[in-house]
Amino acid sequence: MQIDSTAVLWSAPERERAGRPLLVLLHGYGSHEGDLFAMAPGLPLDPVIASLRAPIPENGGFSWFPINLSGDGRHNVELVDDAARAVLAWLDDQQFTSVSLLGFSQGAAMALQLLRLAPERFTCAVALSGFVVSAEHSGDAALTSIRPPVFWGRGTDDAVIPAVNIARTEEWLVDHTRAESHIYEGLAHSISTDELNDLVSFLNTHS
Repeated sequence: MQIDSTAVLWSAPERERAGRPLLVLLHGYGSHEGDLFAMAPGLPLDPVIASLRAPIPENGGFSWFPINLSGDGRHNVELVDDAARAVLAWLDDQQFTSVSLLGFSQGAAMALQLLRLAPERFTCAVALSGFVVSAEHSGDAALTSIRPPVFWGRGTDDAVIPAVNIARTEEWLVDHTRAESHIYEGLAHSISTDELNDLVSFLNTHS
């Protein structure tokens, strides 16, 4: 499994990237690299933005790992790790010393899994309408020792993410990160203007 480097959308040409931090965008299930990249004009100006395409063609778009349709909140953690390692391998070819993550839905799960695999590599993470895929992982001890800042945003009307995943994520974030949890009344499985404003403030502070 690997990231298609030719599909990455960049906010700046290569000649303008040196010395700047990197913000990696990770889209949701069945979507594509252009989805979150549409937010780029409203995101902080200092970081270079790179929007990645998930490696698995699925549902008219792309996914990071197979979804669980049973509603029990379980996922194949090994497959999630494989996708996260593909992102890490792509990052190995980049020249950025400061990297932050922003993921939506399944992309948010990816952002949190990346923190577990390599907590020392990331300045902070934004997880929108997403979840952590498992309660325990071999990387959790190292993550807890670092406790990176995490923005977790979700809506009260999100019917996509099972309640068991929300409960697990809430507890896990408190135990392993410096989490800021933001709940938006009436918001479904999407990103609101208020949430965008809040996450931009978070990134300006931490990235």
